[in-house]
Amino acid sequence: MQTSKKRIHNPVLHLLLILLVLLTFYPLLFTFITSFKDNEQFFTDFWGFANPIHLENYRDAFKAILPYLKNSLLIAVISIFFILLTSSLSAYTFARLRFPCKEIVYMTILALMMIPSMLMLIPQYILLRDLKLLDSFTGIIIGYVAGKQAFSIFIMRAFFSSQPGELFEAARIDGCNEVKAYYLIALPLIRPVLGTVAIMSLLDIWNDYLWPLIVTSDPGKFTISLGLLRFTGSFQVTLYGPQFAGYIVTALPLLILFVCLMKSFMEGMTAGAIKA
Repeated sequence: MQTSKKRIHNPVLHLLLILLVLLTFYPLLFTFITSFKDNEQFFTDFWGFANPIHLENYRDAFKAILPYLKNSLLIAVISIFFILLTSSLSAYTFARLRFPCKEIVYMTILALMMIPSMLMLIPQYILLRDLKLLDSFTGIIIGYVAGKQAFSIFIMRAFFSSQPGELFEAARIDGCNEVKAYYLIALPLIRPVLGTVAIMSLLDIWNDYLWPLIVTSDPGKFTISLGLLRFTGSFQVTLYGPQFAGYIVTALPLLILFVCLMKSFMEGMTAGAIKA
């Protein structure tokens, strides 16, 4: 009876999963197809393939948004480096070291996760204004690094705490100090988690629109989200082909990175589920 039920339900489940996959990827496929069209093809054959293909859409889009891609790449790389560095040091400290009021400080940091990020925009803006960091990459990066600390510390502390204490005791007996223990023992063991935090941070930073909009008004400091909006609004008449080509060029680095780091990302997510 159980075997017959599986035979009945499995095809339905497979069809449902296929449908969900198609619904998930169709917007991306539609964007890719439309990116090769001109306006006439867009309006006359909305759902069809481009014929002929207009590769100049990608040339125009890439040429226009290349400076913004460079800005976003610079901001993302530096931000993620400092996010991983500072949050892993803090998480290791909370997990392995003893000091007064440790749990109170940790719970205070976790409480920051309950505050909506929108409520922090005005205080952060005032702080950067007083520090004279508006219209600068430094101001944007500081906002991202500070904003990702609570979540990153929360994830990494659990993994540092789950590591066998005997490893660190043996290292101390051999003369290893805390800095070496952190760098040589603790970090290699949580490498999948570092990759997971890096990917999640990159997605948030790359797609963020509001924080760069508030911090900078200099077009030379615009990130890809601001630059893409500026590019699509630069035409007197909306050109849908270059506009959709810009969307593809913007998303392509994330797709490539996720495909390359998907194994590390899944290992980190799976490890988190097991340890939780």
